[in-house]
Formats: sequence, structure tokens, C-alpha cells
Amino acid sequence: MNVTIKKLSNDPHEIRKVQKFLFNMIKKEFGYGYVPKWHKDIVNLEDYYIAPKRNNFFVAYNENEEIISTIGIRAFDKDFPEFKHSYSNENTSSIWRLFVDKRCRRCGLASRMFGIAENFAKESNYTEIYLHTHKTLDGALDFWVKMGFIVTFDENNELETVHMDKNIYGLEINPGVADFQYVVKL
Repeated sequence: MNVTIKKLSNDPHEIRKVQKFLFNMIKKEFGYGYVPKWHKDIVNLEDYYIAPKRNNFFVAYNENEEIISTIGIRAFDKDFPEFKHSYSNENTSSIWRLFVDKRCRRCGLASRMFGIAENFAKESNYTEIYLHTHKTLDGALDFWVKMGFIVTFDENNELETVHMDKNIYGLEINPGVADFQYVVKL
């Protein structure tokens, strides 16, 4: 399968397609729809990912121009009391909305999407990456551990939320690849 990964543009048509994909994936994975408190970034992709210089959102398309994966990266902007002095928006980036269409799982696409986001974080002078995930998501916790994250806090709540982080080490990034558009054969 040929996959093209690119930055989300400010094209309203493309933004609507991404929003539809994200809400469909949330419904499939979590069993619920739009929750204003949790999904502000999705309804406002431009303000959260496109406009800020140190934030970004990447979208993977198959040969038919269907969206098959997404990942967002932005400055840490949460006010969790548990992390009041642990993270800053200067040094800490955060991963959001990594989804892979079920038809395209277990072929390395999520790892490639994360690799692109991690390279972007390094180029943007972040020194660490934060994320939270849920133990109920099939394979999610194992995936993030495989990517080098460690669990920093387990909420032991009904959503089975765990918070994780990872230091970004000196990645060598090829300066010739600056447009973040990739064609990947999976």
C-alpha cells in the first residue's frame, strides 16, 4: 500500500475531512461522540495545530486519497494538578489524536506517524513529549512503551487513563526533507 503523509493545511475542505475521520474514530474506539470539554482541538484544528509555529497535525492518505491515520503534536497546554511543576509549554510537546484506520493497523503506520511527530518536536526545540492514553484501547499502552514512553501516572479511573512521557534525544534529521510530505510503501 502506498501512503502519503503530509501536514494538515488550512484548506476548509481538508479540515472537514479530518474532523469527520477523527469523530468517526472516536465513536468506534470509545463509543461516544463529540464531548466539548475533550474535543475543542478537533473543532478548532487551525487554532490548536495549524496556526501555532511549534504545533502541527499530520495526516496519512492511501492511494484513493482516503484518510487512514492522523497525529497531532502541540505545546503542552493542560492544567492537570498532578503535573503542575512537571511540564512546561516551552520544553514539553504533547501527542494528540493518533488514530489508524483498522484496515491499516499492524503494518508500521502508527510508528511512522509518531516518528514524524517526534522529529517535528525535536526540530521545534522541545526536550520531551507528554501523552495520555487508556489501558482499554487495544494495544495502545504497549505501543507507547515500545516508542520509548514511560508511565508517569496511572489515574485508576473508569476510563483507565495513564499519563506517559519521553525525553527527546538528539535525533539526526535530514535537512533535505523539510516539507513533511512522505510516500511510504507499507
